[in-house]
Amino acid sequence: MINLAFITGNKHKVMEASILLKEYNIEVTQVSSEKVEIQSERLEEIVRYALESVRLTNRHILIEDAGLFIDSLNGFPGPYSSFAYKTIGVQGVLKLMEGMENRGARFVSVAGIKTLQNEVAIFRGEVEGVITHKPRGTKGFGFDPIFVPKGSSKTFAEMEVKEKNVFSHRAKALRRLAEWILGRRR
Repeated sequence: MINLAFITGNKHKVMEASILLKEYNIEVTQVSSEKVEIQSERLEEIVRYALESVRLTNRHILIEDAGLFIDSLNGFPGPYSSFAYKTIGVQGVLKLMEGMENRGARFVSVAGIKTLQNEVAIFRGEVEGVITHKPRGTKGFGFDPIFVPKGSSKTFAEMEVKEKNVFSHRAKALRRLAEWILGRRR
């Protein structure tokens, strides 16, 4: 079994990744670390920089960053989703969208790995959907209560992790990462 050190303070991300990657015989261990916050409009740059700054030498490293990009808000909060959630929250985003007919949005996830050989690979996953008019559900985290992925009538916060992983941006990025890992072992 392959073990990845998932550098994050977010236990929800670890749970989602663990359930998904177990299907690929990949185990995830959460490692807390001081996260270097760089300012960039591109999630790929953020993940690549974070991977390159990690100094663990005896583990495969996993780092993931995600953002909610709302069409009618010109992509806000985008790469600043964590900050927006902590400052204005779900209600603040809904307030910004009051009266807006275009509820289109997408979640984007970028997952990166740094191998023991210092190889870095980056994988992206996206899911289109809509923003609800009010929060629904108690599961998940962040903006999950206001995002309904295309192909579902439920918000991410109304789904169990396995159901969320059918649709989610993070699951798509992590599947690509897992397939890359397994392809290299052949």
